[in-house]
Amino acid sequence: MEIRKQKGKQVGRLTVTEQIDQKHQEDLQRLRGFRLLDDDFLTKCFEGDTASIELVLQIVLEKPDLKVLDVRTQVFVENLLNRSVRLDILATDSTGAKLNVEVQRSDKGAGRKRARYNSSMMDANLLKKGEDFDKLPETWVIFITENDVMGKGLPLYPIERCFLGIGERFEDGSHILYVNGAYRGDTPIGKLMHDFSCTDAADMYYGTLADRVRFFKESKEGIEIMCRAMEDMRNQTLKEGMKEVALRMLAAGKYALEEIVNISGLSLEEVKQLKADRST
Repeated sequence: MEIRKQKGKQVGRLTVTEQIDQKHQEDLQRLRGFRLLDDDFLTKCFEGDTASIELVLQIVLEKPDLKVLDVRTQVFVENLLNRSVRLDILATDSTGAKLNVEVQRSDKGAGRKRARYNSSMMDANLLKKGEDFDKLPETWVIFITENDVMGKGLPLYPIERCFLGIGERFEDGSHILYVNGAYRGDTPIGKLMHDFSCTDAADMYYGTLADRVRFFKESKEGIEIMCRAMEDMRNQTLKEGMKEVALRMLAAGKYALEEIVNISGLSLEEVKQLKADRST
């Protein structure tokens, strides 16, 4: 069977150009199936868009007057000694409150201790050295989950610290909220969760969200942005895989650094950093 060639290159039955085109078509098909419940799509849609996150927060927090001043996506919160976290969305409202919104399709990814950890990591990075604890802003960790992870059939599950003996809130300014993405009903939260599950902007209730979804799925510019984002995610996944290979080779203790570089495709500096990180 003939193997076709492209500028001297051959890859099985497909030329390099054909492989790239095939991957692009796969990306377009994947893009058509995206919903706001897919965190990669959500963060791209909400990137720099205060109007969309403001609408979501007004509904889930039942605060129609809430105003968002700033929104950032894929925020890396570093812990120099232990586990760091990456927040899907971090918003700041007009009162100075910090609001972390996470979307989780997997029940396991929305564990209660993960919500606790996110809350603690936010707190640890909100005060400057020497600043009074009373300056700590109000914080919210909000998990929007595809399934009803709490299993009570409610649309919202607010969690607050309280005095057990008298049932009064502790009022330390820390809040956790679970939003049931499976909830449907003729209410703002029911319509919002419907929109989060839609693949087609034409089926959505809220125009603000529909416009963002339509831009990234139907406009030439938006599609190009999403395709680049998907390519970046593939490259990142590949690099993480190569780091795992390098770490296993380092653990084996029988490979020279140059061998690890050649096999993993990482730079010598990256391999040296992995080696240093293992030693700490």
